[in-house]
Amino acid sequence: MWIQKEIVLSPKKRGFHLITDEVLQLLPEISEVSIGLAHIFIQHTSAGLTINENTDSTVRQDFEQFFNRTVPEDEPYYKHIYEGSDDLPSHIKSSLLGHSVSVPVTNGHFNMGIWQGLYLCEHRNCGGARTLLVTLQGQS
Repeated sequence: MWIQKEIVLSPKKRGFHLITDEVLQLLPEISEVSIGLAHIFIQHTSAGLTINENTDSTVRQDFEQFFNRTVPEDEPYYKHIYEGSDDLPSHIKSSLLGHSVSVPVTNGHFNMGIWQGLYLCEHRNCGGARTLLVTLQGQS
């Protein structure tokens, strides 16, 4: 069985956001998969996806601080600044983190570790709604 679906996340402010529950809510088809894999791809170049800590929100705050220091805004050598000072840094950050994750699916649920969750890594000050393309494959 194969299912492919675009889902649109609600707009988020800049930062790292736990989106596991939102994705599952927008993906009722996952309940049809007894064993399989979900490939989740973000269709944007200024935001990324990753899997990490799902309980302590300070981890997400620390991620944001780390990435802002690692890839600062307003560097004099940036040329791609058409949409503001967060423009090029958002592209670099999303490339460092990546645009997709794969998550095992078992009995209609993501099969991640107890402390793991799916993050939207929003690098723009005003990124807006983000679209994910989810491909489910597996047995029903």
